Formats: sequence, structure tokens, C-alpha cells
Amino acid sequence: MHYFTPTFDWNIPTLIFLIFAGAAFAQLLMILLFFSRVAFYKSKPATPNTEGVSVIIAARNDADNLFENLPFILEQNHPEFEVIVVNHQSQDDTFYILNALQRQYPHLRVINVEKNQHLKYGKKLPLTLGIKGAKYEQLIFTDADCRPASQNWLSKMSAYMQGDKEIVLGYGPLKERKGFLNALIRFDTTWIAMNYFAFAKAGVPYMGVGRNMAYKKATFDRVSGFKSHYALSSGDDDLFIQEAANRKNTAIVIDPETFMESPATSSWEGLVRQKSRHFTTSPHYKVIKKLLLGIYPLTLLIVLGTFVTLMFDGDFRWLSLAIFTFLLMIKWIIMGMAFAKLKATKFIKWLPLLDIFYAFWTPALYYSVDKSDNNKW
Repeated sequence: MHYFTPTFDWNIPTLIFLIFAGAAFAQLLMILLFFSRVAFYKSKPATPNTEGVSVIIAARNDADNLFENLPFILEQNHPEFEVIVVNHQSQDDTFYILNALQRQYPHLRVINVEKNQHLKYGKKLPLTLGIKGAKYEQLIFTDADCRPASQNWLSKMSAYMQGDKEIVLGYGPLKERKGFLNALIRFDTTWIAMNYFAFAKAGVPYMGVGRNMAYKKATFDRVSGFKSHYALSSGDDDLFIQEAANRKNTAIVIDPETFMESPATSSWEGLVRQKSRHFTTSPHYKVIKKLLLGIYPLTLLIVLGTFVTLMFDGDFRWLSLAIFTFLLMIKWIIMGMAFAKLKATKFIKWLPLLDIFYAFWTPALYYSVDKSDNNKW
């Protein structure tokens, strides 16, 4: 009995245990208050939305991607929609591919932006042009290298944009390939999705992914579009959401038919470039969002450090081990259920190890990459 009822004297081991217990409690709260919302999420059938929808794609040197993927978007099951592709300063055969597709699909519209050394390469200008030129109030966004999981992607995404819902956040998994790098990138993508879905369900939306999200034209106009962060190349899918989204006007969709799949980068250099581009926006997050997003990885590192230390202390060893084991099992179950919702079941058996790895890898990557806004699209 002594093992589980240690003596709480005011000494260093007691202080370490209290820090450990506090961090473990914070972890448990994050799991129960946030991640459980994805684990227990139930996709309710939404009333079909028959309103017109504008699908907007910003493309640059994407001839091959458009040839392979655009027909799957143009052939969606929805009563009324248009697809707008903004050809942004492309130097390949994008112009000719789009011209050919327009002959086959009359609801395909093309906006060509000629090459100009004074224009930035980011997506914000072409997206803005697409939004301003859209025929319909409801807008759905994706990328040229993406392919919808079904012909119901458009109808199911738009179905959630009714009533007081102005913003819909979808999921964009990456194609599975062999190799550790691909597995790492896919895990990172799933983890990020679990986070932004969980925070949105908790009433604190902070991002979506530009390859699968929707919002209304009036929502874009209400916050003056990307004006407040236009100087940054990135931010169209996180800084915009932080400005425009709230707990009442935002919906999430976790339905395999609405997934929008895209290829993952095949090189470490590509991964670093991609992550560094994403990191350029994080300094612009509101303090409360930074704090909430930092609680989980910080408390996990504290739990790990103090737990290892307490294993060398006979007075607190077994109680600490019991708390750590309980926390581990709760996290494994709830996060595993969340990953299953996102169809990432291959990672579930490794989640305890991946959880620890990710807590070290993400900050290490953040502080080692170049976060200046000098990445070209």
C-alpha cells in the first residue's frame, strides 16, 4: 500500500511529482475536451443543397495535374455548379489543356493571369480573382493536384453550408506510397487534421486545408478577403479561417466520400520547404490560439521528462507508473478512434510511439527551418 500512497513531504521529488501530475491532467483534459470530439464524431446526413456552387482552383504549371484530375471535379453529381480555374502565370501547357477541356465541359471557366514580374507566386491573388469572378455565392476550394474520393464530394460538402454555417472544413489525405518519408508525411497530415477538426468542434476553429474547404462569398467580403495578411504567401487556409470562422458559422465534414486526395512530396527537401512555408504564418496566430495549440506538445514533454525522473524515486515510482499507464491507455483509445474516423488505421498500433516522436520532431523542425516568407509557389 505504501507504493501507491507515498509520503508528500515538501522536497524535490514531491515537486517533480506534482509537476508530472499537473501535466498529465492537462493532457487528459486536452484528450477529453478536444480530441474526443473527433473520436466520437458522427456524420449526420445533411439536407441536400441544390443551390449553385463555384469550385475554385488556383493553378500554376499544373498541366499534367489538371489533365489527370480536373475531369473528376467537372463530373461531380450536383445539379448546378461551375469550375473556375485561375491559370496563374503558367509557363507549361496549362493554357492548352484548359482550352481543350473547355470544349468538353461548358461549365469550366478559365481566368488567365499573364506572366508579370511584379506579381507574387502565391495563391492569394488567383484565389481572389476566382472569388470575384464566381457566379455563385457558395465557394468550394481545392488544388490542381487533388482528386475527390467520390462523385458526391461537391454535393456533400455544399450540403453542410446551409443555415448559419458559412464555412465548411474538409479533409485532404495524402496518397499512400512505400517508404518512411511517405508514412511520416501522412501521419503529420492526419495529426493536423485531427487537431483542426477537434478545435473547430470545440468552438475554436483556427485552420483548414486549402485543398478541401468551402465558404460563402459574403464571408470572404466581410473580412476583406486576404487583405490583413496579403503580404504573406501563405495564410489563405489558416489566417483567413482565424479571421472569418467562429463556433457558430463553422462546420466540419468527416465523410470518406468528401475526402480530397493528393500526392505527398517524395523528398525530404520538399517536406522541409512545405513545412517552412506553413510555419511562416504561425507568428501571426492570436495568442490564445498559440497557447491552446502549445498545451498538448508542451505538457507531453513535461510528462515524459518528469516520468523518467520519477522512475528513479522509490517513493513515487508506482503511483507515477499507474498514472502514466492510465493516461497512455486513454490517449491510445481516443486518438485511435479519431485516426480510424480519418481512415488512417495503419498508424493506430504505433500511436504511443508516434505521439512521443511527434512531440519532439515538430518543435525541432520548427526551430531548424527557414521561416522567412521567401518560398515560391
